[in-house]
Amino acid sequence: MSTDNSKKIDEAQARAHFDTALNDHKQSFETFFFARFLGLNFEYLPAEAADADKEVCRLTFEMTDMLRNPQGSLHGGAMAAAMDISMGHLVNKIQGPGATIEMKLQFMRPVMQGRVTCEGRFLKRGRSISFMESRMWDDQGKLAAIATATWKMP
Repeated sequence: MSTDNSKKIDEAQARAHFDTALNDHKQSFETFFFARFLGLNFEYLPAEAADADKEVCRLTFEMTDMLRNPQGSLHGGAMAAAMDISMGHLVNKIQGPGATIEMKLQFMRPVMQGRVTCEGRFLKRGRSISFMESRMWDDQGKLAAIATATWKMP
């Protein structure tokens, strides 16, 4: 999709995507509706480590026209959501559901197309409060955004 304001999202494709997310979702980690709508794929690393020893939650998803802002790049809200999810799912994998207390996001470059990768990790893990980071790259491996956050642990 270009930045031409007369262009619209393919309605049939958008409805099919929405219906798939609606039909496939479960209200649980990794499968909740918004994760399905964004098309998130989850990977916890190192793969061979026990859940309590995971260090990274890697998310990948394809940039679609439905996620574009009016300028044609990945919407900052979609970026923020994916980055927050990468951190929250890592917290859940290790200790159980937590909560974002605050999050700061720095946008480095626009994401225009292709596969987006996001990795959440702990900067400092505590019993009740943890400091986390998430980084997002475009399909060329260029850093698109960095988020830091404070999390209330379960």
